Amino acid sequence: MTNLRIPKGLDGVVIDKSSVSQVDAETNNLMYRGYPVEELADQKSFLDVAYLLVYGELPTPQEIGTFRDKEKQHRKLDTNLRKLLEEMPIYTHPMDELRTGLSYIGSLDTRMWNHDDNQDKFIITFSAIPMIIASRYRIKNGQPIVEPRQDLDFIDNFFWMCFEDTPKPALKKAFEVSMILYAEHSFNASTLTARVITSTTSDYYSAIVGAIGALKGPLHGGVNELVMHMFKEIKKPENAENYVLQKLRSKERVMGFGHRVYKKGDSRVPTMKKYFVDLAKTYEKDYLIDLYDKLEEVMIKETGIHPNLDFATAPAYYLMKFDIEMYSPLFVMSRITGWTAHIIEQANDNKLIRPLHEYTGPALRHIKE
Repeated sequence: MTNLRIPKGLDGVVIDKSSVSQVDAETNNLMYRGYPVEELADQKSFLDVAYLLVYGELPTPQEIGTFRDKEKQHRKLDTNLRKLLEEMPIYTHPMDELRTGLSYIGSLDTRMWNHDDNQDKFIITFSAIPMIIASRYRIKNGQPIVEPRQDLDFIDNFFWMCFEDTPKPALKKAFEVSMILYAEHSFNASTLTARVITSTTSDYYSAIVGAIGALKGPLHGGVNELVMHMFKEIKKPENAENYVLQKLRSKERVMGFGHRVYKKGDSRVPTMKKYFVDLAKTYEKDYLIDLYDKLEEVMIKETGIHPNLDFATAPAYYLMKFDIEMYSPLFVMSRITGWTAHIIEQANDNKLIRPLHEYTGPALRHIKE
């Protein structure tokens, strides 16, 4: 064991196999079940992609119809869950609200662990997450909770519950693309957390709640919130260069840049940027495009580091009128699909995940009398 040398943070270490997604850092390519993610984002709905990740193949018209119907059937706000959401402190972070709400839902589901039950639990959770996010958004803004509607599709219903309105086509497409791009990304911190919990044969909800805890961290899912705070702090494109240079001089991070896997730029960014730009032009907010471009230009010039997906989604969500603290829960609303795919994969061929470590403490010693 004395010669064991493992990179900090398991950087570059392969710990298992998976058929869910592939990230190729050399070619800047991301595939879900073999499909390039940019093709899925342009041509398929978020529900199509959710089905692909969880069930393994793109759905037939009949399969997607059944999937939609099942999700709609679970659009019911449990009376006690509603009360729980209403009684949470107003300052509670939305990720804590989501974690607590799903823990409550999990406490009601006592079914044993098996493949079919996990898929059913996914439908319950997939339907509940937007309702929890939307309900707390309304409560925090001093508005009554809006009941879900079964006549609306998944995304329209979410916007209805938030804003009592359905999104315009450009906005809906940009949001749907963000959901598809966030859905899955191999063995990232939250996915690995879900797999570790699953490997103990704990329950589905515990794995999801653990993943939410990991995603809350500002080095993972919390980045999109910090990106938008940065945009608001800079305000104007002409302020971007000085901001970046000051950050670099003080050895501080510029949020939304760099990725542990991609070395030549996040493969998802060009697709998300395209839809963010369309949205900004639709709402005549071109200054956000200019600010984005200037930050990207200066960072690449000074460091060679490219933006990641959070850098493109944050201003898009801002244009959609979501509160900044909601950005990470929106990530969960998408990533629940990838987490579930990995939970099912881990459970179907399970072995307890229990790595070794290199001891760096004192050598053997004894208590002196």
